[in-house]
Amino acid sequence: MTAQGEAKQGSASKWLNAELQYDSGVYNKHQVVMVRGQGATVWDEQGRSYIDCVAGYGVANIGHCHPDVVRAIKEQAEKLIVMPQTLPNDKRAEFLTELVSVLPQGLGRVFLCNSGTEAMEAAKKFAITATGRQRFVSMRRGFSGRTLGALAFTWEPKYREPFGDAVDNRNVDFITYGSVEELRAAVTDQTAAVILEPVQGEGGVRPASPEFIQEARRITRERGALLILDEIQTGFCRTGKMFACEHSGVIPDGMTLAKAMAGGVPVGAFAMTAEVADRMPGGGHGTTFGGNPLAMAAGVAAIRAMKREGMAEQAREKGAYFMERLRAIRSPKIREVRGLGLMIGVELKEKSAPYISALEHEEGVLALAATPLVVRFLPPVTISKEQIDQVVAAFERVLGSVNPREGRQAELAGVREEKQTE
Repeated sequence: MTAQGEAKQGSASKWLNAELQYDSGVYNKHQVVMVRGQGATVWDEQGRSYIDCVAGYGVANIGHCHPDVVRAIKEQAEKLIVMPQTLPNDKRAEFLTELVSVLPQGLGRVFLCNSGTEAMEAAKKFAITATGRQRFVSMRRGFSGRTLGALAFTWEPKYREPFGDAVDNRNVDFITYGSVEELRAAVTDQTAAVILEPVQGEGGVRPASPEFIQEARRITRERGALLILDEIQTGFCRTGKMFACEHSGVIPDGMTLAKAMAGGVPVGAFAMTAEVADRMPGGGHGTTFGGNPLAMAAGVAAIRAMKREGMAEQAREKGAYFMERLRAIRSPKIREVRGLGLMIGVELKEKSAPYISALEHEEGVLALAATPLVVRFLPPVTISKEQIDQVVAAFERVLGSVNPREGRQAELAGVREEKQTE
């Protein structure tokens, strides 16, 4: 190894070792240090490039370091970074105006926060005050966040059980995703809201049928409950529409939003009707950093870029192309390719972790799991068709070369059943 190579390796080890030493330990760390990104490409400290089909767990929809977002952050950082929501701010007002302009009609009020889990916490409280009820209906395989309040809506027991009775989900009824019969039986005059992802991400990239979402709208309206759609991962052009609910023509009472809303800067929101917002007492909820001018400036730039560059249509066209190419792979290991837009899952007949690891280490492609059997692809919408071709070719190669019994490599790479962290 050259002296330059040794210096690079030593530097990489320094940063990786620091994370391993001081981090809380709750994350499965990859053995690589990422330092730069542009569009759908990221680079590690050694200068190796990767096609990023993780995109920050679906955050970098408009690509890494979009120039409009970078410019907006720089300009705002020189003016004003933080201002509480009790004091109106020009950039916050601009962002709210921009956001409401793309929301489904009727969702004209917004609670601003910092993440998807916070948005779900807000949704829970607004639903209770809006209806005077405290029961909820959530979905099996659904994922709603990791805080104690949002965790009650998350189906997978392994997320809840370590915390015992602190996670109170006694008022939550879990039903089979897509079952109108179970939904009809579960929603009563005691139900505050139905919580529903238009596409289950952590649950294996499973799109709901338009008919199921339409029935959920009809049943909740009929019984005085709210319909709250979790668009944290599906929102902002990911599925080929600005929001996934547009595929079914359904307008909910509220939507949880986060991830891609500000081009990579942390931001979350619960968007709702005026009827829902007006029932929350003053001071009934709050946040310190939510709606800060820096995040708002990034959000304005990101949403405008999505509209100007036709990113919903890009996701629709590229997603169809991506899935067509994946379905053309002739491998007995593939059970199903499914998804919506550029939210794509490939269900295998065996554990996905060794293949995800091989994609990263052997092919320079970053992907992630969604349930132990599913390889999930969430690339930036800016990914090119040439890059999609490279990803598909790489995936086909690892399907043919990886021995699933040799899974230790995947464990060491830290890709065991990765989960979103909001």
